[in-house]
Amino acid sequence: MLGAFRSALATPDLRKKILFTLGIIIVYRLGATMPAPGVSFKNVRACAEQLEGQNIYSLINLFSGGALLNLSVFALGIMPYITASIIIQLLTVVIPRFEQLKKEGQAGQGKLTQYTRYLTIGLAILQSTGLVALAVRGQLFGECDQDVIPNKDSIFTLIVLVITMTAGTSVIMWLGELITEKGIGNGMSLLIFTGIAARIPAEGKNILDKSGLTFALVVVAALIIIASVIYVEQAQRRIPVQYAKRMIGRRMYGGTSTYLPLKVNQAGVIPVIFASSLLYLPDLIVRLTQGTSTEQNWFSTFVQTYLVKQSSWVHIASYFLLIVFFTYFYVGITFNPDERADEMKKFGGFIPGIRPGRPTAEYLKFVLGRITLPGSLYLGIVAILPNLFLDLTGDGQNQNFPFGGTAVLIMVGVGLDTVKQIESQLMQRNYEGFLR
Repeated sequence: MLGAFRSALATPDLRKKILFTLGIIIVYRLGATMPAPGVSFKNVRACAEQLEGQNIYSLINLFSGGALLNLSVFALGIMPYITASIIIQLLTVVIPRFEQLKKEGQAGQGKLTQYTRYLTIGLAILQSTGLVALAVRGQLFGECDQDVIPNKDSIFTLIVLVITMTAGTSVIMWLGELITEKGIGNGMSLLIFTGIAARIPAEGKNILDKSGLTFALVVVAALIIIASVIYVEQAQRRIPVQYAKRMIGRRMYGGTSTYLPLKVNQAGVIPVIFASSLLYLPDLIVRLTQGTSTEQNWFSTFVQTYLVKQSSWVHIASYFLLIVFFTYFYVGITFNPDERADEMKKFGGFIPGIRPGRPTAEYLKFVLGRITLPGSLYLGIVAILPNLFLDLTGDGQNQNFPFGGTAVLIMVGVGLDTVKQIESQLMQRNYEGFLR
């Protein structure tokens, strides 16, 4: 890994791409720390420190690199774009027009990207409006009595806040695309990686200040978790595929052997995002419908006691089961065994011992079902590790465990993909063929 980066820095054009990417990341972090207009940064910091991680929005705050609970210009982070991308991807299965665009190649993908951008702006307007509404009502930071928006009675101030946060999401989307086009690639993923990595030093210091023994346990657990995640993320079932020889004109084509890789974690981190989104929706509904009233009904009491409190076993069990369900759901809509079997049959490919066509599709379904089970259990266990670890150590109030759950899944996945991209670009530049 270090050798790949050393070789990349020694290559002029790759060095330029890496420096460009670092410049974009610096701009992103500046926007994440810059308070939005009309927000009292001093009061926001006081409320955030008083909160101490007791917030159901911890995952969204993690993705934004702490920008959400700072009410900064980039408060919404990359979440609207992630949500929009997932929605468009799901709609390609439901809407025939989207499915046709997906099959049209680069032109169709460009159209789907345009739809994703429009949907991102719409979701950003909705989310920023809800965030500002919670801040005005004093419900964003729990029991904090500080006015995070001093001039909250001014409609103009609130509109400017919504517009600023929506524009911030648009800028983040643009920065991610710049990294993808002119940088080292994986633009959106790298921005999420940066946001998560920016919170590790502060969270590690908080754990160290509370207990040195706990910090030592966290470091040991982090190394074990990271090694395990790397092992599983690289694991795949390779199904052998052979292509028959075909005579086209005067030339013989085919006759090669390859394999179809099926990853154990075929769904990535998407099921975790789905599950966490569903878990924070009840709390959001309670906060928006309850208003300023202090009276609580049975539903709000249940939500606050069992769903919001992340050390609750109801929360942990619900989180785990939702992740398992969404893993099967997402793999089912993104990998179509029938289409893959038809493509193999079209190009003369077959799995040894399996007849082409329907038997191949049934075999792929069987194998996919076998490897999805351990993949879903792996995702669920890794995601709930912070809750279990901090609950067992008696620190159930602070759920910002920096080396577990979604943070490790994203950081390891993005890190591996980035290294692979750099190595592939190095191979393209250093490959010596017949032409020099």
